[in-house]
Amino acid sequence: MKILNIVFCLMFVLFAGLQYNDPDPYVWMPIYLYSAVLCLLASRNRFYPKWYIAGILVYLAYAIYKFFDQNGVEDWFTKHHAENLAETMKATKPWIEETREFFGLFICIGALGINYFYAKRKRA
Repeated sequence: MKILNIVFCLMFVLFAGLQYNDPDPYVWMPIYLYSAVLCLLASRNRFYPKWYIAGILVYLAYAIYKFFDQNGVEDWFTKHHAENLAETMKATKPWIEETREFFGLFICIGALGINYFYAKRKRA
């Protein structure tokens, strides 16, 4: 579990760094850094289930918004026929940017969820 959390932490720090040139880094840097800090703490065997739940709920609410937003995941899937998200890293089409952000949120949710269930199992 320690190695997985170190990998998650490094990945989230990298994701946060890549937001530097994004139009809204003030939103995405804290999202990724929050997950990075919690994964770093978990790698040191310090678990905070309430913080995981808080993050998961906020990320899930934002992901639902990203899904149904104009140019969101639903539009990407229905109107743009699930166009390739990795074709170019420059997101010139808003539905590609929104969909990438949606999946980024789910990576954060996954990491926090893994730590939440691990912490609960460890306490039992």
